[in-house]
Amino acid sequence: MHATHHAPALHLHGVRQSYPIRMGLSRKEILHGIDLELARGTSLGLVGPNGSGKSTLLRVIAGVEVQRHGKVEVLGHSPDSAEVRRRIGWLAEDLPFPRELRAVDALRLSATLYGVPQSELAGRVDAYLERVGLAHARKLALAKFSRGMARRFGLAAALIHEPELVLLDEPTAGLDAPGFAVLEDLLGEAKARGASLIVASHLLTDIQAHCDRLVVLVDGQIALSGTPRDLAPEGGAVELELQGLGARALDEIEGEVRARGGSVLARFVSARNLVELYRRFRGKPGAPR
Repeated sequence: MHATHHAPALHLHGVRQSYPIRMGLSRKEILHGIDLELARGTSLGLVGPNGSGKSTLLRVIAGVEVQRHGKVEVLGHSPDSAEVRRRIGWLAEDLPFPRELRAVDALRLSATLYGVPQSELAGRVDAYLERVGLAHARKLALAKFSRGMARRFGLAAALIHEPELVLLDEPTAGLDAPGFAVLEDLLGEAKARGASLIVASHLLTDIQAHCDRLVVLVDGQIALSGTPRDLAPEGGAVELELQGLGARALDEIEGEVRARGGSVLARFVSARNLVELYRRFRGKPGAPR
């Protein structure tokens, strides 16, 4: 397969996808003519309510669903190619491994299928189990994992081969406190090495910090597209994260907002504080897992 480094990471044109219903006598269309392009090294947030077609679209891009209409190019080629699929990292909603497998064996299997060289296999598996805070559970069966542990393991399985294109389906669903720190770190590293990212969620607040551009999917169609700033409605609610200010300074800022005709709807401690707390204690005796 020839290198196509100048091709976009993703190019979709007129993509439609449908599923058989009523004993296969008719079909229901889930995606209705999706046009989308993602430049190399950039990140896209795919936002929409449950049932909007986000997971279906990711499965099409990942090459898991091959029955489709329209044009699909991933890293310059068809996602049907096994070689292209090895260059993709995909976190599905549920783990695709037999639940009786031990974590170390399942991660080794994932790395092998993605083409990690045998000489690097053991070290890579150990490193990623450590990275996601599961080194202590390496010999534990996946069936015994909590939901949060399973999501962290899924991140390791999706990223262990350092893919060029990363697809994450609802990555924060069921994620525990250590997992949010893991997700931030791994996505930051993927972006730093030039990987392209697509992160899907029904919660905009979960993904917009990681994305250069957002696409809003509603009923299988792209309703809106633009940067996070572009999509912020004029006069609508926004979230502003601040740090380094005391209560008095924050009170003064609230007063200024009201003086300019705005309203302070809520004031709460950022969830990032929990992430930072985990980072500080990770690796210490008795640290949370």
